[in-house]
Amino acid sequence: MVKERARILVVGGGYVGMYTALRLQRRLKRELGRGEAEITVVTPDPYMTYQPFLPEAAAGAISPRHVVVPLRRVLDRCRVVIGEATAVDHAARTATVRTSATEEEGTDGRRIEYDELVLAPGSVARTLPIPGLADHAIGFKTVEEAIGLRNHVLEQMDIASSTRDPAVRDAALTFVFVGGGYAGTEALGELEDMARYATRYYHNVRPEDMKWILVEASDRILPEVGEEMGRYTVTELRRRNIDVRLETRLESCADRVAVLSDGSRFPTRTVVWTAGVKPHPVLAATDLPLNERGRLRCTAELAVQGVPHAWAAGDAAAVPDVTAREEGRECAPNAQHALRQARVLGDNVVHSLRGEPLETYAHKYAGSVASLGLHKGVAQIYGRKLKGYPAWFMHRTYHLSRVPTFNRKARVAAEWTLAGLFKREIVSLGSLEHPRAEFELAAGGKPSHDPPHNPKGSS
Repeated sequence: MVKERARILVVGGGYVGMYTALRLQRRLKRELGRGEAEITVVTPDPYMTYQPFLPEAAAGAISPRHVVVPLRRVLDRCRVVIGEATAVDHAARTATVRTSATEEEGTDGRRIEYDELVLAPGSVARTLPIPGLADHAIGFKTVEEAIGLRNHVLEQMDIASSTRDPAVRDAALTFVFVGGGYAGTEALGELEDMARYATRYYHNVRPEDMKWILVEASDRILPEVGEEMGRYTVTELRRRNIDVRLETRLESCADRVAVLSDGSRFPTRTVVWTAGVKPHPVLAATDLPLNERGRLRCTAELAVQGVPHAWAAGDAAAVPDVTAREEGRECAPNAQHALRQARVLGDNVVHSLRGEPLETYAHKYAGSVASLGLHKGVAQIYGRKLKGYPAWFMHRTYHLSRVPTFNRKARVAAEWTLAGLFKREIVSLGSLEHPRAEFELAAGGKPSHDPPHNPKGSS
């Protein structure tokens, strides 16, 4: 039993937030039933996005509904508040949350009091002051961005097929991806594979007409799978006529022209920015200790360093890696650590409430897998290197085992099975982003291209 009634606030509904809350509601089932504990989850979306499946969702291999997990269904013993935490005053044990209701009411936000705080807001895209980036680029962190990018690529193929202007056609068929990590490389591989397949249904667009460009500032891509597999990935992409440019930066994308640091200029209507992430801005609006990179200083028990009743994990936390040989090394901010940290974090919050000893988080990095399109991939698992079909199969097997809930596992497996039996879907549903345009036009108004109160679109 807990020593006294506890109000637990979980900020974030991603990997760490959802799995921690799930662990807490299981471990505190009796206390929740007796009213001795209360769990509140604050998250900007009513779902958790399984990000490793975003590239396949963009390619149409998985329905976007099956990439997300509804939080209210999974966290049925928690109070889920859809909103954005804007500030945390841990000394006063209060968090300020802005919701759609507070915006309608014209207030600054509602205050939520708590006894135990779990900070897991995740990360946001790390952008640079590059001319035109904010106006023309698209990210690849959310399911809305993934489906929007799929629609956009197919729409560019439609434009290229219907125009007589060679400059318009060339710009429409040029796709620039910035960032050679997981997100950029997998998204490029899957979308190029999809677009190559789609050309068979266009009478005047061929695979060789398209330009796919991957821009990476360092001298290698996919560092997580090792140097050898990284070199293989570059070779494999170039074999598919993808222009991989290492040690190159994007200097500008103003006026829909991608200017690279090597002097190259590419007129393009598609710039995808996946060049890293940074901690969520809410961390800077707390009174908790941060390191030089803006992440929370944490102990190996996933408690915020020197601060009682505050916990963190995932992208927002700088957690020491106790399995590393080098002193002072931290756990990488990736899904592999986040899933395991959430389990230990949930247990340690319960241990703290019950006055029990805390557990130390220790996980030796097992390896990485990456998909490069249908039946193509690279992997390094416990030192063993795989490439091609075996790596692709390992990628699917691993992530199918990790996606939350049996419901999602069954639906994803069914979609993969059907995709193997039938042809790909190559339909663009870009009009979903502006659902009222048709009605506004019929009513005599001018169709709006900026959906109100929905910055993420409608996918």
